[in-house]
Amino acid sequence: ITPSSIEVKQKPMDKMKICSFLWVYYGYPTSTYEGVNVECMRNRCGELLAKRDSVDVDSVAGVPDSGIAHAVGYANQSGIPFARPFIKYTPTWPRSFMPTSQAQRSMIAKMKLIPVQELIKDKRLLLIDDSIVRGTTSDRIVKMLRDAGATEVHVRISSPPFLWPCYFGTDIPEREQLIAYNRSINEICEVIGADSLGYLGEERLSQMVQGLPICKGCFTGEYPMKPPTRDIRGNFER
Repeated sequence: ITPSSIEVKQKPMDKMKICSFLWVYYGYPTSTYEGVNVECMRNRCGELLAKRDSVDVDSVAGVPDSGIAHAVGYANQSGIPFARPFIKYTPTWPRSFMPTSQAQRSMIAKMKLIPVQELIKDKRLLLIDDSIVRGTTSDRIVKMLRDAGATEVHVRISSPPFLWPCYFGTDIPEREQLIAYNRSINEICEVIGADSLGYLGEERLSQMVQGLPICKGCFTGEYPMKPPTRDIRGNFER
């Protein structure tokens, strides 16, 4: 797209498949895609998580920013108070997963969230995030809450476990770097240090986006087209 023209680099294929992560994570809250608003969809995810849960906690919180809408939906459905036990400090990278260095990713993630100890100390907390990819951010956030005095930290994820890489645009690493690769949910829970862990079921995603044709390749390994292969240098070929 230029100021004076639009050039089509590749024509659309015959069947539409929309990335499900568009609503779960990287879509802007005010945006509506194919008639489904991002904020409303995230609220529905939280509501569904609450309907299938029975954990006893003092408050529900969301990891800023995308996790907040999920947590609001959970709190409204469950009747458990919504709280903000940490605040996002915005003058940092917009996405902590973007740097290629794990040390830099960890530093930025640490800078982004500031705990509110008065809302954490001696509390049982339920924390909702949109996803767990490598698990390093979840591990750090759970530890941050425990260091601030939380007695229990329960984690809920408003997407299924990431089991496969994405070849079409979303920044998801190789399978071996995914925390869910070759681990059970109980094992993931132990790795991140939570008291309990739950995910949104893969079969619920289509329900959340009102039956739209979505791509769930990163969850199921079933892609809308044949994935690319690697060349001798390890780069992807289409």
